[in-house]
Amino acid sequence: MTHVLFASAESVATHAPEPWVTAAFAALLGAMVLALALEEQLHAKKSVITGVFAVVALLAGGAAGLLPFGEITLPNGHHVNMPVYVPAVDWGVIAIILGASMFVDVVSRSGIFTWMAIRLTRISGGDPFRLLTYYAVLTVAFSAVLNNVTAMIIVGSLTAVSLGKLGRKDLLLGFLLTEGLLTNVGGLLTLISSVPNIILGQAADIPFLHFFVVAAPYVALAGALTVALAVWRFRITPLADAEQRKAAADLVAGFDENDGIDSRTFFNVSWLLLGAFIATLAGTQTLPVVSELGMGFVAMGFAAIALVRYKHDVDQNYKAFDWDLLFFFVYLFVVINVAEHAGVLDRIGGAIGQLVALGDQVGGAALLWSSALASSVTDNVPLAAVLAKILAADPNVGADSPLWWSAIFGANLGGNFTPIGSASTVVAVSVMHKHGVPLSFRDFVVASAPFAVAHVALATIYIALYPL
Repeated sequence: MTHVLFASAESVATHAPEPWVTAAFAALLGAMVLALALEEQLHAKKSVITGVFAVVALLAGGAAGLLPFGEITLPNGHHVNMPVYVPAVDWGVIAIILGASMFVDVVSRSGIFTWMAIRLTRISGGDPFRLLTYYAVLTVAFSAVLNNVTAMIIVGSLTAVSLGKLGRKDLLLGFLLTEGLLTNVGGLLTLISSVPNIILGQAADIPFLHFFVVAAPYVALAGALTVALAVWRFRITPLADAEQRKAAADLVAGFDENDGIDSRTFFNVSWLLLGAFIATLAGTQTLPVVSELGMGFVAMGFAAIALVRYKHDVDQNYKAFDWDLLFFFVYLFVVINVAEHAGVLDRIGGAIGQLVALGDQVGGAALLWSSALASSVTDNVPLAAVLAKILAADPNVGADSPLWWSAIFGANLGGNFTPIGSASTVVAVSVMHKHGVPLSFRDFVVASAPFAVAHVALATIYIALYPL
């Protein structure tokens, strides 16, 4: 997840919180994770659970004098007064989720996603294994050039259509979970694929090309491993014999990708919009003005343009949006922000700093696993900032130290341990629920554990052996 805080120096407490205060808020964070794991037993939506904890966290944080009440200093130097919980939320992520979801929902009504999904399904010959492989590659590519939330929204929509056409909705859980996990793997591919990459990569002064050269082999290996584990875990096996392959080929041969296209003009315009959307997102950091407005602006802007097509009944798009998902993120950001002010992340960073002192090999492995576990329950962006400060301040950690890569891999891959570890895994679960595939917090952790452990274990071996 991404997170940015704006606060004036005068409004933030100058002393570290008492140890018992930090421990109390760490316990509060743990209680929220436990409540999310018991979501089904509590008969409550995710947004309600995190909303209650956000209220408790704000009241407790205010009573303990932890929160930066008063004037807020924006990046442009302007001073404004606003409720303390407003800057606690990463509105860039909220805008991306809202805008990208709306945009995909509108353009999908043109039939382009059905068209793409049927084309991929026909190319696969109806073989679930081949189809999973194609979507795995597409997920990694989209995550590398866009962002993992948008990648999950687009690929998840395509997957639901493909499996629905094949009559294999029983495989939706395996496909969508695999794609959600692969968004975090794909986020490792380039220096600008994720915010932790940017923070740690810049602190270590890692060139863009060098970052790609080091990360690409791991992403390829982890992608193949993820598909192999999905085949084993969810039994997404290739068609067994010639008879099954022929039956599947006959089935997909009858698919018509032009079904559902009511307006050829809107269909063609939607292709142009989608291409422009992807290109603009991929080039956001290099475009004048747009680079300052960010990806959230791009997503919201394209959503507004697309909604013009249904300007008389846009309320239908608003009604269909997953508001539970959006408010879950809003409240989650607030809880994590208060925990950060309470020194929870500093305490985590201090423990990690002791691991760094163990040296490149032992310390690197310990740093990788500890940062991965930490980022599975908290925001990986402030965590990456803490790690960058610790590593940069250590005179024994040079620019070519593998410890930097341990921090980068851990901050990214930790999101695969829990559904709140990254925005894309939350979106993946939301897509599952939308298509009638229930998956609780606990079920997600159980299902993703073999993948997450394998990803981090592979990264540990990779960093130890690869010439960084």
